Amino acid sequence: MTKRELLAVARRHGTPVVVIDHDAIRRNYASFRRRLPKVQAYYAVKANPAPEIVRTLYKAGASFDVASFPEFMLVHENIKHLPPKERQDFIWDKIIYANPIKPKETLEALDQYKPLIVYDNIDELRKIKRYAPHAGLVLRLRVPNTGSMVELSSKFGCEPGEAVDLILEALRTGLVVEGLSFHVGSQCTNFDNFVQALNIAAAVMREARSRGHEIKILDIGGGFPVPYDSHVKPLADLARKINAEIGRLFAREIEILAEPGRYLVATAAAAIARVIGKAVRDGKTCYYIDDSVYHTYSGIVFDHCQYHVKAFRRGESEISTVFGQTCDGMDCIVQAEQLPKLEIGDLVYSEDIGAYSSASATWFNGFPPAKIVHVNE
Repeated sequence: MTKRELLAVARRHGTPVVVIDHDAIRRNYASFRRRLPKVQAYYAVKANPAPEIVRTLYKAGASFDVASFPEFMLVHENIKHLPPKERQDFIWDKIIYANPIKPKETLEALDQYKPLIVYDNIDELRKIKRYAPHAGLVLRLRVPNTGSMVELSSKFGCEPGEAVDLILEALRTGLVVEGLSFHVGSQCTNFDNFVQALNIAAAVMREARSRGHEIKILDIGGGFPVPYDSHVKPLADLARKINAEIGRLFAREIEILAEPGRYLVATAAAAIARVIGKAVRDGKTCYYIDDSVYHTYSGIVFDHCQYHVKAFRRGESEISTVFGQTCDGMDCIVQAEQLPKLEIGDLVYSEDIGAYSSASATWFNGFPPAKIVHVNE
């Protein structure tokens, strides 16, 4: 959206406010499908669980990756409200429950839907057998996460060497392993992670086939990078590597899916805040805004992300610090940002803030999360 459009939203709704542009979400989804035509996109709902986003992506053709039962029901409830002609085409194999560790209560609730569920260890397998015996299984592999902004391999994924034994154990108990999955880490800028992971998955598939079991699905996870700055290589470069490896390593009948979250929503949102205070500390101008790292800027803490703060006002810039509104010293949004001289009441904004921001916002200090405004739905 243009600065004029953002200003109009802020003047109408007040601050803090987050504007989510659904045209941008549709463009991002179309870009992903165009670059990776063999890969079905399962939107990672945790990136931004707004029901409006779920509906927009469903209508665009997306499937869904959920990581909790509330996320599962969020998709269910918002698909349920679609017109009957659209709703009747929705089938539960368009959802993957990608969290490898689940409470037994979640498994019991999911079982009636015969879902596709991820596991990565023998204890989880036994739990699934007892509480969700109608599920289809996907085994998650541990793969390199070198250079990714958020590392996941220390928490999830079985060692490739034990993968086939876990597949055969599932078969022995009467469960069916439909596929393999992996995740190279969130905001992966080291594209070799994908290359190595695809080769690891292909080797496990070959071993499984040699021991009598054919894998039908490969979930290549998330990690597709967002251009937060000029150092991030474009999706087109990564897609060329992935497409080449898929064509070289896997049979045409293998169903390939992925779990883009950040890529689909990050660039679709902007946050607008108001300057509520200013001071000079150690010779540097400091501004205080009516948002915080406990609210829209929570990605600074939880997602290792750094957002730029920009001004609507023009003028000669100076290095400034921007703090959030809470009474906590950790609530620093940016230590060194080039900003013009601002006055109390001026508005500032941050772009590319649609992923892992509002999703993890709190009510810390009693301040409510920013208002969300959806445009172009």
